[in-house]
Parts: sequence; structure tokens; C-alpha cells
Amino acid sequence: MGNQFKLAWAAEPEDQGEMLREFLSSREISKAALTDIKFKGGRLLVNGSPVTVRRILEAGDQVEVYFPPEEASPGLKGEHIPLSILYEDEYLLVIDKPAGMSTIPSREHPTGSLANGLVGYYRDIGNEATCHIVTRLDRDTSGVVLVAKHRHVHHLMSKQQKAGHLKRIYEAFAEGIFTEKKGVIEEPIGRKATSIIEREVRPDGQYACTYYQVIAELKGFSYVELRLKTGRTHQIRVHMSYVNHPLLGDDLYGGGIEQLNRQALHCKNIRFIHPFSQKEMTFTAPLPADMNSILDQSKPV
Repeated sequence: MGNQFKLAWAAEPEDQGEMLREFLSSREISKAALTDIKFKGGRLLVNGSPVTVRRILEAGDQVEVYFPPEEASPGLKGEHIPLSILYEDEYLLVIDKPAGMSTIPSREHPTGSLANGLVGYYRDIGNEATCHIVTRLDRDTSGVVLVAKHRHVHHLMSKQQKAGHLKRIYEAFAEGIFTEKKGVIEEPIGRKATSIIEREVRPDGQYACTYYQVIAELKGFSYVELRLKTGRTHQIRVHMSYVNHPLLGDDLYGGGIEQLNRQALHCKNIRFIHPFSQKEMTFTAPLPADMNSILDQSKPV
């Protein structure tokens, strides 16, 4: 079984007489996962012996679930790329992604992505999994990225994200001075008809909600903290541009590039509940050098 991903539990007195299928369902093992386990090389064991999902449990039974091995997509080439790892355990990775690194490969940037680096790293540590990135960032946005080390962990974290229990805080430099120093932008976002990349506020777009608060006012721009209720593509960039405060360096959405040649956007913090320990976890990535340099050279208004 090598390094197959495995979960294990001891049946409690309240599990006495329960069918294994129901026991596993209550522990977030989906029907699709059980089908994969049955047909793609996984195993269900009770007290060390193979069983089916119809096995009736007794208190004290030792239940083990071995998930099928995963393989990286054939087109996803593993590369040895230095990764700034903020946290790692057998289930999760938290990484500080630099600006200029794509989260996943694209036609324009087929190599050098975080996903390429993860596949190479997994190969080195013997992790039999493909790449499961829970929270993506644009290529030129820096900061915290959460990665699941297995498909089932990704499933659990995606559920948490949809329920609003996974939270991120961003920092940005937005042009101009805000009249309202704290507020919420609720405007629907959709793809711009004339572009495959650009998004815009449009009536037929998807609901999007961004909370902002000004941290400091400097000459020519505001240092802003942002929190997202939704996670639409380019959401912060579109919403800031919509209220006439495009991000520094974000020429796609109207920001000037005199001080920075990428959007001044950084995901500084992530908070979530660990899917197995159930402990709240928080991780922070410091503001990168290029944004720090602008702060150091800027004077308060």
C-alpha cells in the first residue's frame, strides 16, 4: 500500500450496530469516494481485515480507510522550484506564493507554476497525490495559498470554504484617497464581452461582495485591507476599479505602473478550521519586498 493516503478511527459506543457505510458518511467520506475506493485500488479494513460498507460495527472496532493512489495529470510536469512553506502536515500545506508565479500552468506560462513545484516536491517526499490547490491567487498577486495534499482533504476544505469558514485577508495599494474609510462593495461581476481575461461589473454577473478598510493614506494612494465574502475571478481588482480606486500597477483595470509593474495586491492572512484536529489555524505572510519598498518611500498625506 506504500504511501497511500489513509484515515483511521476507533468505533465509539454510540457507533455500536451502525453499518460501516453510515459510519463513514458521518465522517465526510462521500459516496463517490467509496466508489473510487472499491474500484480504483483503495481498501476498507476493520480490525485489520478487508470488509465491505455493509459491515456492522461494534464499539472498539478499528476502522481504516485507504484511498486509491493519485497520479498527477500527464500534462503537469514536476519541477524543482523553491517553495516558501509556512506550514505543513500530512494533510495540508500553506505556502507564501511570490508575485510572478502562476498558481497553475497556462498556455502563456506552461512551466514555473506553483502546481509544477508541488508535483516536484511531492515526488521528493513520496506523497502519492496530484495537485489540489484550495485557494488560488492571480499570477501577479502574492501571498498565502492553501493546498490540500489529497483529494479527500480538498473536498473537506472546499466545503469549509463554501460555508464561509475559511477566511482570507488581503492588503492592497489603491489609487487616490477614499471618501469613506470603511465600506462594502456589492456589485455583480462577469466576464467582459470583448475579452477572455478581463472581468467587469455587469448586471448579469455573479453576486460579489468585498469589504474594505483604509489602513493609511499616503501621497497618491491608500493602503487598504480587504476581506471577501465571495471569491470571483479578479474580484478585488474589479471592485476597486469600479469605485475609481484601481490598484497600483494594475494596468488591466486602470492602475498606473509608474511605481509597480504588477497589481499591488497581497493575501496576507488565512484562517480556517483544521479538517481533522478541528483546531482553528491562522497563518500570515509578510508584505513582499516590492510593496514594502513603496511604503518606505511614500509619505503620509
